Amino acid sequence: MNIGSLLAQNVCKFPELLAIECEGRSYTYRQFNEEVNKLANGLLQQGVKKGEKLALMMKNSDHFVFTFFAAAKIGAIAVPVNFRLTASEVHYILDQSDTSLVVCDKEFEPTIAGAKLGTDVRFVITIGEPDTTGHYSYEGILSDNLAEPDVEVSEQDDLEILYTSGTTGRPKGALFDHSQIFKVGIAVVINMGIRQHERILHLAPLFHSAQLNLFLISGVALGATHIIHRDFHPVKTLQAIQEHKITHLFAVPAMYNFLLQVPNAADYDLSSIKRVGYGAAPMAPELVKKSIQLFKTDQFYNLCGLTEAGPGGILLDPEGHKRHLGKGGKPIFLTETRVVNEEGNDVFPGVIGEFIVRSDMVMKEYYKKPEETRNTLKNGWLYTGDLATIDEEGYITLVDRKKDMIISGGENVYSVEVEGVLFEHPNVLDAAIIGLPDEVWGEAVCAIIVPKEGAVIDELELKNFCREKLAGYKVPRRIFIEEQLPRNASGKVLKYQLREKMRNVII
Repeated sequence: MNIGSLLAQNVCKFPELLAIECEGRSYTYRQFNEEVNKLANGLLQQGVKKGEKLALMMKNSDHFVFTFFAAAKIGAIAVPVNFRLTASEVHYILDQSDTSLVVCDKEFEPTIAGAKLGTDVRFVITIGEPDTTGHYSYEGILSDNLAEPDVEVSEQDDLEILYTSGTTGRPKGALFDHSQIFKVGIAVVINMGIRQHERILHLAPLFHSAQLNLFLISGVALGATHIIHRDFHPVKTLQAIQEHKITHLFAVPAMYNFLLQVPNAADYDLSSIKRVGYGAAPMAPELVKKSIQLFKTDQFYNLCGLTEAGPGGILLDPEGHKRHLGKGGKPIFLTETRVVNEEGNDVFPGVIGEFIVRSDMVMKEYYKKPEETRNTLKNGWLYTGDLATIDEEGYITLVDRKKDMIISGGENVYSVEVEGVLFEHPNVLDAAIIGLPDEVWGEAVCAIIVPKEGAVIDELELKNFCREKLAGYKVPRRIFIEEQLPRNASGKVLKYQLREKMRNVII
């Protein structure tokens, strides 16, 4: 078994079933497999060898999907790259991963042209006709050979290197083989009850582990129809659900927030939706409640995991939402989880400790980073760096990243709790809590608020609103108003940027 074989098997099972639709281009499973084989055999003809690293710097598209599965079929190791990165950031990833081949969208040619200098990249393939001298065109690489590539790929062969969000310092590349990612797919299929012939809408970036591993690969294995959006547009999302009768949706919390701002969102027919997933960043309970009202279904799933676990970790299912909204959930299939203290012992219910994970889906290592690997993988457990509690029923709740916890006047303040209250305020569109240096308290709890369109934030009124729901030391001492919050591709707020910016504002 390998990930490429999952696609090949579908040609026998349902060759004429619609597999992909993207920007007016559509492919049955037979056509999907042929497109992949044309590229895979073309890469082999260009001398690409099993085990070589192939970077993808592309927005969501049919070409991204073809390139990923072509790499899987010839035993190349896919390195999806965040297309929002600068040339210097991309250079680091290409160099650190030992990438030798890049496939990119035409708009990212200039970035790659600069980023590849001084790396092992020997050629670049551009979607469309390249403007950069020396780059190859995607169409020009394709082979006429539609047969399965003549390469033996086993489930133990490496499949992908996924770079972490890099919210602080340089990102690290989590290495996975075919078997690990296949199990990730099994876990999400079982936990979310995904069936054959679902209609999945892809909104979140495919270079991110959740959209790629949880839903694209598992969906291909099951014979789902994949509707792929190159960019996220709230109105186009609602239109696509209505037009394509989408059954399964996954999005990051910020996307749900934008969907809720569409004035006539309730007028769209969203009744085809069977399951709604969210994750990659904390989602405030108030935002979940409003989203449940919009989609008129209680079949919501909180997928609380991390890249290094596949992504995997814990899940809050629809039943859990009824009694434990706001919590992360319980371990997903094939996974063990704990909350431990500094000595590695399980904490008592309600006590805050570090969330750790063990499963066959956890990464093999951080690529070429042995010290970071040793600090993260200990005695078979993945130490996540997330602070959490566990209750008497075994439900785990993430409260903060270790590095983001605020200590004010000797009291620990966890940003997720305060942010959840801020999202309940009718004038707040988006919010983040950070700690800033304070001569009296050590750190002061500070809120960065994005108001809803046309709304005005009254600082005193907002503080009083928080004081009704939070202990005094948790109430923001300072409130900053911004037009938007800086986020990475996973939807996580880049709090280190906010801390740096607000320190300068105070100074």
